[in-house]
Amino acid sequence: MIRNITIGQYYAADSVVHRLDPRVKVIGTLVYIVSLFLFNNFWGYAVAAGCFCAVTVVSKVPFSYIVRGLKPVFFMLVFTALLNLFWTPGTVFFQLGPVELTWEGLRKAFFLSVRLIFLILGSSLMTLTTTPNQLTNALEKLLAPLCHLHVPVHEIAMMMSIALRFIPILVEETDRIMKAQMARGADFESGNVIQRLRNMLPILVPLFVSAVRRANDLALAMDARCYHGGSGRTKMHPLRYQGRDFAAYLLCIAYCVLLYASVTYLPVL
Repeated sequence: MIRNITIGQYYAADSVVHRLDPRVKVIGTLVYIVSLFLFNNFWGYAVAAGCFCAVTVVSKVPFSYIVRGLKPVFFMLVFTALLNLFWTPGTVFFQLGPVELTWEGLRKAFFLSVRLIFLILGSSLMTLTTTPNQLTNALEKLLAPLCHLHVPVHEIAMMMSIALRFIPILVEETDRIMKAQMARGADFESGNVIQRLRNMLPILVPLFVSAVRRANDLALAMDARCYHGGSGRTKMHPLRYQGRDFAAYLLCIAYCVLLYASVTYLPVL
C-alpha cells in the first residue's frame, strides 16, 4: 500500500511532456482539474478521459504506474460513492426495507467517483513528469506578481518543494519501519479497523520522530549555508518558453473548446 503512493514521485523518461516548460504543465493541470467541476454528463468525462489517455501515451509513463496511485484512496472513493448512492433523493429503482436506491443517486455517485479519479490521476501525471526543482521554479514564476503585495512567493514555493521531496522519503521510511516491525512479529493485516489502527502506533511514533529529525537536519543545513530567501538569487537553468510550450497552450485551448462543444451541443447522457 505504501509503495502505491505516486504523488510527489518523479518518473524519468525522454518524452515531449517531460521536456515541456513546468509552467505549462502546472497551468494545464489546473485547467484540467477546474474543467472536471464544470460539467456533469457523459460526453464531458469522455473528452476528459480521452485527453488524459493521450497525454499519458505521449509522456511514456506506464499507465499501470499512474493507476497504482489510486489504491491508497480506494476506501475514500468507495465511501464517497456509497454516500451519494444512498442519500440522494429521486426516482427509486430498488428498495429493501428503509434502503432506497435512486437513478439520480446512481448517476451522481458514478460521476463523482470518476471526477475524483481523474483529479488524482491528473495531479499524479504532473508530478511524475516534473521534478520538484522544476515545479518550484514554475510556482515561483507564476506567483511572482504577488511579490508586489509583499507575499513571500519564494518561501511558499520552497515549502511546497520540500513537502513534495519529503513524500517519497517518508514513503521509504514508512516501508522500512513496517518491515522492521513485521520482523518483530507485528501484524498489520488481520483484525478489525480498531485493531489495525492500534497496530499502526509502532509505525507512527518512529515515523514522526524520523520526520522531525530530518526537518531539523534540513534546517541546520540551510542555516549553515547562509540561506536567506530568494532575494538576489539566480537560476542555473532559467525558464524560457519554446515552440512546443506554445503548442501545448494551444492544445489546452483546443481541449476547452472541445469540452464546451461536447457539453453544450451533444445530447445529455
